[in-house]
Amino acid sequence: MVWCIHQRIKRGQAMDDIETLQARVETLEMSRAHQERAIEDLSEGLAAQWKQIEALNRQVARLADQVQEAQSTGGGGGAPEPPPPHY
Repeated sequence: MVWCIHQRIKRGQAMDDIETLQARVETLEMSRAHQERAIEDLSEGLAAQWKQIEALNRQVARLADQVQEAQSTGGGGGAPEPPPPHY
């Protein structure tokens, strides 16, 4: 009789251990899923930022070319500009 009760307690404890482990595994799986989604979101954001940086770099290069062209065609040559009247 004592042996039977002892076995039931062991089985009950084993079931509790299994349920505890299952709960921990589920928690880890949910955490992993959230982390995967966060990584995907960060990756998409980073890709969008790189596109924007590349577009801004092209724009800066075009503006630099325009400034250089403006200086070489008329703005940069000839006599220096006189100071403003308040000097």
